[in-house]
Amino acid sequence: MKSRIFSAVLLSITLLSCKENSEVSSKKQHPNNEKTTITHVMTKEQQEALTPDQVLNEFIEGNKRFNTGNSIPRDLSIQARKSAPGQYPKAVVLSCLDSRVPVEDVFDQGLGDIFVGRVAGNFVNEDLLGSMEFACKVAGAKLIVVMGHQHCGAVKGAIDDVKLGNITAMLAKIKPAVEMSKDFPGEKNSKNNEFVKHVSENNVKYAIQQIREKSPILKEMEDKGEIKIVGAFYRLTDGTLEFVK
Repeated sequence: MKSRIFSAVLLSITLLSCKENSEVSSKKQHPNNEKTTITHVMTKEQQEALTPDQVLNEFIEGNKRFNTGNSIPRDLSIQARKSAPGQYPKAVVLSCLDSRVPVEDVFDQGLGDIFVGRVAGNFVNEDLLGSMEFACKVAGAKLIVVMGHQHCGAVKGAIDDVKLGNITAMLAKIKPAVEMSKDFPGEKNSKNNEFVKHVSENNVKYAIQQIREKSPILKEMEDKGEIKIVGAFYRLTDGTLEFVK
């Protein structure tokens, strides 16, 4: 009888020790457990107080957190409920359709922080310009980011002059960037990653040019310092950003 009791006590101690070791291990593997989980959403007053440069700096710092594995923990379910009555995003990002480019995560922003427009090849058209005008002029966003990315399939398709259904017309909007890249010194094909990157960056520059030329509203806001328009190139391989000038 005593032997059974001793065995039961020993088993309990062993299980408790394993649980404690597991919890310690879990904390080591997940350092964000020690951070405060964010449930707050952007208010109108906070949005109005921001400057375009402040938002840009927030995005730069957010990307550093993202690519080093230190993103801020957020309770998105609570943020969803809190943001339901109204939204006050700080920026609008024009991104590619690519599933490997999670925009909010790339900049480590929460629900309600960013308007996101997505289309394969992150080009500008009338619908996206209207969306940007709404985001900035009506809803108060302070920053426009046009973001291309590494290994973009749409850019490769434009380089290769792909013809397929509606994709043909879509890729035609990226062709100007291919034309802009004729000065590239190396091989000009979709298998040359450096050339694809060069075209992708020119595609971002061309989109920004189109925003300024085709939206007097956004151009005026930029001239007045009410918004900033910038370009970025996202690297899939390490999650970092380069700003395109």
